[in-house]
Amino acid sequence: MWLSHKRIGTLIVRLQTIPEIGKEGQAQEQSEEHKEDHTSGAEQTHLDLQKEVDELAKLYGLSEDKDVEEFHFLTEPYSQMPTKHSVSYPMQTIQPPKPKTVEKKSEQEVDHPTDLAEDPHKDKHGHKKDVEEKGISPDTQSKDEKELHQESVNQSPSDHSSENTDVKQEITEQLPEDSSADGAEISQIDISKQVTEDTEEEPDIFCLVCKTPIRAFEKLFGIHKDHDVKEMTAAVEDIKEAIHKNMCKLEEQITQMENFAGHLEEMYTTIEENSGRQEQNLELHYTEVMDTLASKLEEKMQALGEEKRLKLESLFEQLVDCGKSLDTSKGLMETIQQLFKQDDKVDFVKTALDTTNRLHQYFSTDINLNISTNAEFKNINLDFSDVEKLLESIDTIPVPSAPVINPQTPNSATATSLRVCWSLFSDDTVGHYHLYYKPVSDVTPAENREEFMIRAKETYCTVTNLLPNTQYEFWVIAINTTGESPASESAVYVTAPAPPIIKTRECLSCENAALICWESGNINPVESYTVEIFKVTTEAQDNVETESIVGIPICESLIQLKPNETYHISVRAVNVGGPSESSKSVSINTTGSFFYLNEETAHPLLSISDNGFTISCVKEESLEDLPYHCNKFSRCIAVLANLIPFKGKHYWEVEADENVEYRVGVAYEDINRSAVLGANNSSWCLRHIRTPTRHRYEFLHCGVSPDIRVSIPLLRIGILLDYDSERLSFFNMDNLQHLYTFECQLRHLVHPCFALEKPGHLKIHNGIPIPLSLKLP
Repeated sequence: MWLSHKRIGTLIVRLQTIPEIGKEGQAQEQSEEHKEDHTSGAEQTHLDLQKEVDELAKLYGLSEDKDVEEFHFLTEPYSQMPTKHSVSYPMQTIQPPKPKTVEKKSEQEVDHPTDLAEDPHKDKHGHKKDVEEKGISPDTQSKDEKELHQESVNQSPSDHSSENTDVKQEITEQLPEDSSADGAEISQIDISKQVTEDTEEEPDIFCLVCKTPIRAFEKLFGIHKDHDVKEMTAAVEDIKEAIHKNMCKLEEQITQMENFAGHLEEMYTTIEENSGRQEQNLELHYTEVMDTLASKLEEKMQALGEEKRLKLESLFEQLVDCGKSLDTSKGLMETIQQLFKQDDKVDFVKTALDTTNRLHQYFSTDINLNISTNAEFKNINLDFSDVEKLLESIDTIPVPSAPVINPQTPNSATATSLRVCWSLFSDDTVGHYHLYYKPVSDVTPAENREEFMIRAKETYCTVTNLLPNTQYEFWVIAINTTGESPASESAVYVTAPAPPIIKTRECLSCENAALICWESGNINPVESYTVEIFKVTTEAQDNVETESIVGIPICESLIQLKPNETYHISVRAVNVGGPSESSKSVSINTTGSFFYLNEETAHPLLSISDNGFTISCVKEESLEDLPYHCNKFSRCIAVLANLIPFKGKHYWEVEADENVEYRVGVAYEDINRSAVLGANNSSWCLRHIRTPTRHRYEFLHCGVSPDIRVSIPLLRIGILLDYDSERLSFFNMDNLQHLYTFECQLRHLVHPCFALEKPGHLKIHNGIPIPLSLKLP
């Protein structure tokens, strides 16, 4: 019979739970006590354990063809064996030993196992074993047996016989002493077939030390005995997880390399572009230098030509004057020569006197014989300072390129300031920037708008003193020592809105909701509104819980709240520039339905007090013409209230003097303003009429009232509107008496209504909880 791996594991666990055997003296005393107190139950337990040991020995080839001194203690009673602590087997594995086929024992050896027990120094053929050959004396053999297990672990894996004997000894030592009371021995069988089958089985556990799959039995014996192991499925999952992590890491590295390659391509393109720009810049500067030099050459050549012209003109004038003087001198010389040739003395004297006068006149003239013009020209020195500046600019920095102004970042503005950002090419050198802006308006033409300029050192600037919720156009210029860049493309930025203004008189509430209304507070439209809700949780009015409702497109919001709480509610306006400051908050108490009277519907003879909750009439309606208003009551001296548009239960009370005639109830908002409350299908009301004999109370709808008599004058009336059950109930709050309930089939929302038929006043109480003592029929 062959044991499965699961059975082997169970056996090992049972063997590990056997109590350790103490010192030698204690073990011997316990053995003697077992012999004396041995019972049939102990024998049965021993037989069961011995059978399991035999099965394990059969499985792993613990044959008796080994040296007698290596396993002779297995055939002795436990009382005669040296005691040893039980050996535990932690769940670790190492490399399995190579299985070895063991020859089958003869029938004689199997039938007579006690022959080996009689003499521990006989081998399997009954001969004495020369223990002295190995240097082991019978005296020290008991000590050697204690160290047999440790030596077997350190042996070469090829020595399978010694290993099997050591394991057999360890298993036997862990058994209780009474397990060998009958002197039973471990039988040996041929296990070559099982070993061969074991070698063909697939590994089912994984050695964490050797990083290799092994079979379960290899964990019990061999090099894997002290190693940590794990189930094959769990090991596969761990390996898959590790591979997956490495794969993710590899993917991340590939992504990084791809990004790096993209950056290299971008850098390559940038270098090509920058090189082209530098070539254009050099050509431009070279042309500029040559143009400057040509201009200077032309200027100097013109100056030299002018100087030459002046010199030649001066010399020519001198030459003309000299020629004239020379001609005069020659004429006089010829006259004198002719004078000496005359013979007539009278003519000679007359001619000589005239010639002498001409000579005196000629000699009196100053003849300039000095050359007025120098033949040398001035030394012309060329000024190359402009050229040198141009050459220096070529060696230093070019003019910056046009900056690129960035689009507006959301939530980067306030109501009066904007943060404007822009960017440049990486190789541009800039000393500072000029940021220009002007407001965008549909009314004022662009050419007539005033422009503003701010000097900035960084690629961003915060512009202040702006108008709320206003668009501004921005553009920027970069400047360095070489010059100014072209202007950037313009971008439109918008400031954040101004805080909205909450309409306190239009804010309504009930036990479960509140209606908040506000004004924009901005000339230009905004994108949306955000309502901020602060719940008051302490008596010190601390707002600790905050909730926001965003994206509200209109100037009102119906908010669901919790009953019997106090809230502070504020509003912010939002556009692309960001949210505005919070508006002034309004306090909401959800103790009951709170509303205001709609003064736009009040009859002209009806006046409303400053607090908005007391109505009065000082004179009866006259026949004189009253001012006409399409939204005001004209026949009935009445007024409507604005009830929150939230279905549920609403409760309010009306306080009246017993002599006042009135009508109180509810009506649709579109009720005919020339109608009388309770006389049509758009209103339900309680009417009080004072007669000479009694107080008359009617519950009117469509002009019909049930026959109900109220004997006690009503001084404080409670009105309960229940949308869920479609009921309108009236109560006498002085004695908590239920008066009457209308079964209303409401088409849509209704509003409280109040009317006076004669001079008097009514006082309205709202925002109060529904009394728990009210009982409906």
